[in-house]
Amino acid sequence: MAHIPHVIGGEKVEAAERTQPIFNPATGEQQHELGIASVETVERAVAAAQAALPMWRKTSLTKRADVFFNLRQLLKQRTPELAAIVTSEHGKVLSDAAGEIARGLENVEFASGLLHLLKGERDEQVSTGVDVHSVKQPVGVVAAITPFNFPVMVPLWMIASAIACGNTVVLKPSERDPSASVFIADLFREAGLPDGVLNVVHGDKVAVDTLLDSRDVKAISFVGSTPIAKYIYERAAANGKRVQALGGAKNHMLVMPDADLDMTADAAVSAAYGSAGERCMAVSVVVAVGGVGDELVAKIAERMAELKIGDGTDPASEMGPLITQEAKERVESYVAGAAAEGATVVVDGREAEFAGGGFFTGVSLIDHVKTDSKVYRDEIFGPVLAVVRVDSYDEGLQLINDHQFGNGTAIFTRDGGVARQFEFEVEAGMVGINVPIPVPVGSFSFGGWKDSLFGDSHIYGPESIHFYTRSKVVTTRWPNAEPSKVDLGFPSNS
Repeated sequence: MAHIPHVIGGEKVEAAERTQPIFNPATGEQQHELGIASVETVERAVAAAQAALPMWRKTSLTKRADVFFNLRQLLKQRTPELAAIVTSEHGKVLSDAAGEIARGLENVEFASGLLHLLKGERDEQVSTGVDVHSVKQPVGVVAAITPFNFPVMVPLWMIASAIACGNTVVLKPSERDPSASVFIADLFREAGLPDGVLNVVHGDKVAVDTLLDSRDVKAISFVGSTPIAKYIYERAAANGKRVQALGGAKNHMLVMPDADLDMTADAAVSAAYGSAGERCMAVSVVVAVGGVGDELVAKIAERMAELKIGDGTDPASEMGPLITQEAKERVESYVAGAAAEGATVVVDGREAEFAGGGFFTGVSLIDHVKTDSKVYRDEIFGPVLAVVRVDSYDEGLQLINDHQFGNGTAIFTRDGGVARQFEFEVEAGMVGINVPIPVPVGSFSFGGWKDSLFGDSHIYGPESIHFYTRSKVVTTRWPNAEPSKVDLGFPSNS
């Protein structure tokens, strides 16, 4: 049974610690064994990152950029291999895994422009003979704690920006599908990244708490559920660290009466059931305005019946299994309880049959969902789409703004005025107009509002440069022929 190693200081570390199995979600069979890091192993990784920091910080920007140009090429060449690793441990279909890599690659390309991104500012003669300039310097050792649902994309969203800014990194990927992170570390090293700049440790709460409490870790980046995001934010902030902790979501799609219902139904099915709904940007609630509900639900159900669910390695499969048996049982429990909460189960995914083992469930559609139900309130994180009916735009908008989460949202309409009003009024960090999954391109930043984000910085893009650097302002004056004098007054510019 293959053992998945840690990567510390450029070395593969086969630590003899607690272990856990890594399953293939499509078969339910164990395929690897993972060592869970002890406090000592995590501290060793932090020490390796700390030791590599002075050298990497002094590395020229052009040499840093070379690493990212090389990494971009390697990721493109090795996408099929990396996608196969993702599919084998996560379960998503190969095309979805390749798409994830492509979106992570966007931030690698963004980080390649670090010579421009790290430029400071300068003003001369702010006072007589006085100039001022600013520089951006790395914060130090950074910890990246990433989720199971995007084992390539989210790590690249974090570590590419952090490393480009001159920081060193300890990456703690999800212990459910960890092999992709080891592969990424190998590609970074092949691209020319020095040993110790990127370290990978596998672990659970012990590893996380060690990173949160370490005096040498200066910043924490996290993506995961809201309860854990809040915990990480509070504990890390109490230890004086910078924190960006992205939490859960309940993304609404507001469908106006004038919407193209065929396009809307296609978008709803794609956004709700892609990657088995294990996306923080999945559409999980359709808000049907006016009388469009019956026709829209019928169109969605019609498309659901055509979906091909199976092993992610099968080219015919459009959706794979869930990540674990526990995830499958949790998702199906929401469908089981929906009728008791007053909803109508239009399509029950529990009724789907699958040959062999694996953590498969079918797609579910639940109509007439009440806003005080668990199906509506909770982030289910599975292939379950809820439909809520409202009478007006104002009622739908209020429903979205009242929800605890504010990650992403979308409106489907032909009316530009209504779309602009929605963009202006809705309380969410990412908004789509006839776009169901409005994940920003790499030149913008990703993140939500309300309980979807703890901290004040989104990840990747321009905000990541701000998060992973500290600004230093330098004021200079050089001696000249004019005599100086003592002046105890507050400095002013004149």
